[in-house]
Amino acid sequence: MRKTLYIALGVGTPVILLGLWFAVSAGSTNTFFPPLSTILVRFQQLWIFAHFSSDVLLSLRNLLIGYAIAVVAGIGLGFLLAMMPRVRGYVDPVIHLFRGIPAVALIPILISLVGFGIEMRIVSIALAAVFPTLIATVDGLRGVDSTLKDVSSVYRLTVSERLTRVYLPAAGPQIASGMQVSLQTAFVVMIASEMLGPSDGIGAMTLLAQQSFMIADMWSGILLLGVIGFAANMIFELGRRRVLAWYIGSRKMARAA
Repeated sequence: MRKTLYIALGVGTPVILLGLWFAVSAGSTNTFFPPLSTILVRFQQLWIFAHFSSDVLLSLRNLLIGYAIAVVAGIGLGFLLAMMPRVRGYVDPVIHLFRGIPAVALIPILISLVGFGIEMRIVSIALAAVFPTLIATVDGLRGVDSTLKDVSSVYRLTVSERLTRVYLPAAGPQIASGMQVSLQTAFVVMIASEMLGPSDGIGAMTLLAQQSFMIADMWSGILLLGVIGFAANMIFELGRRRVLAWYIGSRKMARAA
């Protein structure tokens, strides 16, 4: 019941907001605030037909590759640092130093090191998105119940068995939270990185439309970015609830007790 309500609210809220936008903007003569009907026409012409394969798929590919690299690296490094406290003591200050730098501020540095192109965009996404997952993994593993550690020692589990059967499930909820923050960070950096360099990708096309005073095209790009961001977050949340169903169920039982 609650899952159905969550999906209904998640889908219904944007629909209601779009309906209000349509009603408020209807008949608008403001150059910078065109009617939503005009924006939707340009949305269809630009993003569903003309620039779907050349820009939309390109942006999604960069986002997925950069995010996947960030998640794999964040979880892998997180496990290593959590299992080696002495090394973590030396690395922690460096991690928090780079974590404190705004993700978008790293893009000019990467341009000077990697140059313009797809590689710069993927590297910038991965580098910015790795820290939330990394920190969440370390904190999640450090917070594993000592009783679980004792039980794994009593049963003489191997290192791989401890990691996959004890530590990863116990730290899974916190790791998933870090992955969700990484996804949001990756999406923001994807847009920012596309506004520099070659004029391809959703961010680049949206910026080009703004600079060319093609206001309806600009709004259609903003609308597309909102749709992609919303859909990505909804898909992640549904996947998280499915994978961590045991954790969500245990919390419900604990509240009911």
